[in-house]
Amino acid sequence: MSQVLVEVEKKIGRITLNRPQALNALSLQMIRDLTVALVQFQNDSSIHAVTIRSQSKAGPFGILSAGGDIRFFHQAALSGNPALEDFFTEEYSLNHLIHHYSKPYIALMDGLVMGGGMGITQGAFCRIITENTKMAMPETLIGLFPDVGGGYFLSRCPGAIGEYLALTGQLLTGAEPLSVGLADWAIQSTSLPDFWNAVADINWADSSKALHQLKQQFAAHTLPSNASHGAWYDPRIETIFVLSDVNSMVQALESHTDEWAQRCLLQLQQRSPLMLCVVLEQIRRGRTLNLAQNLQMERDMVRHCFYSEHLGRWGKASETVEGIRALAVEKDHTPQWNPTQLSEVTSTMVDGFFVSPWPHDAHPLRHLQN
Repeated sequence: MSQVLVEVEKKIGRITLNRPQALNALSLQMIRDLTVALVQFQNDSSIHAVTIRSQSKAGPFGILSAGGDIRFFHQAALSGNPALEDFFTEEYSLNHLIHHYSKPYIALMDGLVMGGGMGITQGAFCRIITENTKMAMPETLIGLFPDVGGGYFLSRCPGAIGEYLALTGQLLTGAEPLSVGLADWAIQSTSLPDFWNAVADINWADSSKALHQLKQQFAAHTLPSNASHGAWYDPRIETIFVLSDVNSMVQALESHTDEWAQRCLLQLQQRSPLMLCVVLEQIRRGRTLNLAQNLQMERDMVRHCFYSEHLGRWGKASETVEGIRALAVEKDHTPQWNPTQLSEVTSTMVDGFFVSPWPHDAHPLRHLQN
C-alpha cells in the first residue's frame, strides 16, 4: 500500500501519511508523492483547500511524523548512494512549496512532530496541535542540524528561544508550541475525526472566514494556551542563549545548580560540540535570510554534514553518520564526537559548513524564489 494516501472529498484535497510502522518517517518516495499531490491540487481549480494528517497503528491521526528516514541516511552515506543528495534537494523544495502554497494548507499535528514532520507543517496556513503533540527539532542529537527550514522558523521564535530549541532539542508538548509561534490552534485529539470531515463542509472561497467558522464550530474543543510557555521555559533563556558562543552558554549554565540549568547542561553535553557551534551560527544567519536563502544555506550545510571535505572527513567519519549509528543503528548511545570538547572547535571548522560546494548557477536549489 502507498505510504502517502491521496483523495478528494468535495472540494478538499486530503493527504494521509501512511507509514505507521516507521512512525511516518519520510522516505524519498513519500517526499516525491507529497510533491506530486500538492502540485496537482494547486493546479486543480476545483480544489479549494488541502488537509494533511497521518495514520498510526491505532488508526487515523496519532503520529504525524518522527522526521526523515535517518536509517536511509546512514546506509546511503556509507554506500555512496546518490539518492541521498536527491532526498535533501527534493525535501527542501517540498518545504518551500508548502510555505508558498497558493491554497489553504491545514496540518493536523497530532502525536510526534519532529524534524521532517516540522518541514511539511511549519509553512501551513493553519497548524493544528492537540494535547498529544510532542514537537521538537532534535537533530543535534545525531550530529545534524535543524534543517527543513529550521534556520528560518526557529530563528523567528521570540527572543532567544530559537537558539535554545535548536541547540537543546527540547521537546514541546500539548499546547506549548502556541506560545513560541510554532502552532496556530490547539484542539482536543478526540475532535480530530469530526474536524477532518468538517473542513469539507466549509466554503473556502474566503479562507480567513472559513477558518473563523471552523474555530467557532470547534470552540468547545479548543485547548487553552499557556501564556507562560510551559515547564521547559526559564527566563534565563534570554540571558544565556543570547551569548556569543556555545562555550559561554555552557559556562553560564555551570554557574547554576538548579534542575533547569542542569537539564540544559545534560542536553548540550550529549550533542556534537562541532554541530552545536554550527547550529548556533545557522540560527543567527537564518534570522537575516528569507526562506529561499535559508533553504539554500541548509542545502550547503547538509552536504557538508555527510561530506565534510573541509575537515577531510566523510562517510562513517562524519559527525552525522556517527550520530545516527549511535542512536538508531547500533544503539549504543555513545557517539564518538570529533572534536570531543567545545574548546577544540575552531571557527575554520564551523565556517566551512557555510561555504557552498556548488557555484551559484549550479546550486541544486537555485530555482527557489522567495
